[in-house]
Amino acid sequence: MSSPQANPAARSIRFGVFELDVIAGELRKNGIRVRLQEQPLQILTVLLGRPGEVATREDLRQKLWPGDTFVDFDHSLNTAVNKIREALGDSASKPQFIETVARRGYRFIGTIDSDLPAQSLAAQPLPAQPMPQTPSKFHPELNIPLPHRAIPRGLFGLIQVMYLVFYLVALFHWRGADGAINLLLTGHAADAALITILISSAVGIVFRCYFISAISFDYQHLRKNFAHLFLAVLVLDELWALAPFLAAGKIGFGPAFAATAALLYVPFAERTLLRMAYPEE
Repeated sequence: MSSPQANPAARSIRFGVFELDVIAGELRKNGIRVRLQEQPLQILTVLLGRPGEVATREDLRQKLWPGDTFVDFDHSLNTAVNKIREALGDSASKPQFIETVARRGYRFIGTIDSDLPAQSLAAQPLPAQPMPQTPSKFHPELNIPLPHRAIPRGLFGLIQVMYLVFYLVALFHWRGADGAINLLLTGHAADAALITILISSAVGIVFRCYFISAISFDYQHLRKNFAHLFLAVLVLDELWALAPFLAAGKIGFGPAFAATAALLYVPFAERTLLRMAYPEE
């Protein structure tokens, strides 16, 4: 006697107002397709196939990131889960669908109404996806070789330390800065320059301390926050690009001019480094 066969037409799994087409690899909300990229979609498929069970980070790595794929797994997984939550309108602090199990992985905690038994869904192949060989080695936005995230994060942090040193040196050697400015400017212009140094140093210290702490703790929204602050950072950094002229008496006008020219590009380099460290997948 032959064993029962699974219904070949069964292909979807419903939870709440959402429906996942397992075969087509599409997520819909009230019948309207929700845009969700391939890897987040694959992770959601795995979680739905094991409702109430923990899918460990190692399980997900083995299923979705083969051993020969060069990628920062922890960052990629965290980003993918955040995109799933965004698509579902879910929250990590008060989850309705995807729960984080500390130091282990994730599990689906919603109520499922599926055309497929859980065991059958778990056995379904993941949505067809050509393995992203090129994106795994090249940045998805900049089309450059993808470095380890520690490199752009470290360079961004060093830039913040450099500016912090600029501010502190200018404040601790106020009299020297005053003398250097008086060699270049006179009268009200010199007074305005000194006030500008004082105010911009105070503002800059706040900015740099925030950026250093954010990059140190790998704050995932740093790129977005930096974009919101970019105009202020640009004005601040362009002002402090003139800082080498404060030491022109010791290093010479030529080196001071060259250093200023290099510093003018730094705010744009900061933005690029954050794009490298936090790519939008």
